[in-house]
Amino acid sequence: MSTIERLVVVVVFDQVDLLDVTGPPEVFSLLQREMDEPTGYRVVLTAQTMDPVTTSAGVRLLPDATFDDLRGRSIDTLVVPGAVSVDEDRRVTALVDPEIAARVAELVERTRRVTSVCVGAHILAATGVLAGKRVTTHWSTAHQLASEHPEVDVDADPIFIRDGQVWTGAGISSCLDLALALVADDFGEVLAQKVARQLVVYLKRPSGQSQFSVPLEPISTTRRVDELRHFISGHLADTLTVPELAESLHISDRQLTRIFKKELGMTPAAYVEAARLEAARNLLETTADTIARVAKQTGFGTVDTLGRAFRRTLGVTPSEYRERFRVEPAVDRNRAMTGAVRDRRGCPP
Repeated sequence: MSTIERLVVVVVFDQVDLLDVTGPPEVFSLLQREMDEPTGYRVVLTAQTMDPVTTSAGVRLLPDATFDDLRGRSIDTLVVPGAVSVDEDRRVTALVDPEIAARVAELVERTRRVTSVCVGAHILAATGVLAGKRVTTHWSTAHQLASEHPEVDVDADPIFIRDGQVWTGAGISSCLDLALALVADDFGEVLAQKVARQLVVYLKRPSGQSQFSVPLEPISTTRRVDELRHFISGHLADTLTVPELAESLHISDRQLTRIFKKELGMTPAAYVEAARLEAARNLLETTADTIARVAKQTGFGTVDTLGRAFRRTLGVTPSEYRERFRVEPAVDRNRAMTGAVRDRRGCPP
């Protein structure tokens, strides 16, 4: 059986953010370690010329192909990173080269899945492909994107957003989250989780994770805190009072409170609610469970209590959150690729 070729084209240009370029290919490469069969991913860095490209980090990249070399090629996934300028007052502005945007527009027409990383969303917006789409970008340039492109629905909160076959990422380290989501879309959540472990990162949910969400998996300084966190995550439906938590570790109530404040920076009650809220968000995003069932499973008990926690923390109701971030399960992840086995001959180096 022939391997489906998934041609991944990453656009590069002077002053492009380095991690935006290298992060996704690293994820695709690590996926191969977890698979017996070839992934089919073939990453090509493309630029105006074959001259070295100097990134914002000062590291130079060598393109694999020019835009002209890719003319006529069908592309599976287009990755558009971005670049910024920072003035003397540390104000950040996303940069868009009209010539690069025009080249990207040509590539979009032949691409199955279009993605932007960080401020690369500004380049995609300039092509018109984001019109009418709900998108995200790095929080520092979200206002600029919304102001320059009122036809685009900009949401600066999630770390990435999928709207049809257009995916946009918030930037910096979230390029890994976006790439992991692409892997999950192509090969399923189990393999994506394995790659996440290789990267030593926590696998984010497949949508909606806030750029500013409460981290529930900090690097703990003690084994005791790890035990506490895992106990809480496994007993969310229980009452989880301070005495009960203290008893689970055979320590005093006062000692438990000190541990939370010193090592997690919050009270036990605040942490328990944050853990329940994260669990509820995950269920609302990935299951069809009723709001009442979600409230019961996550320890909120009633729909009213769950609703108050959502409105207080996220500013929306559980129903509004589900409508905004619900991910429909893929019926057939490779259906879109049927018949897309391509002749490798003549592909750019």
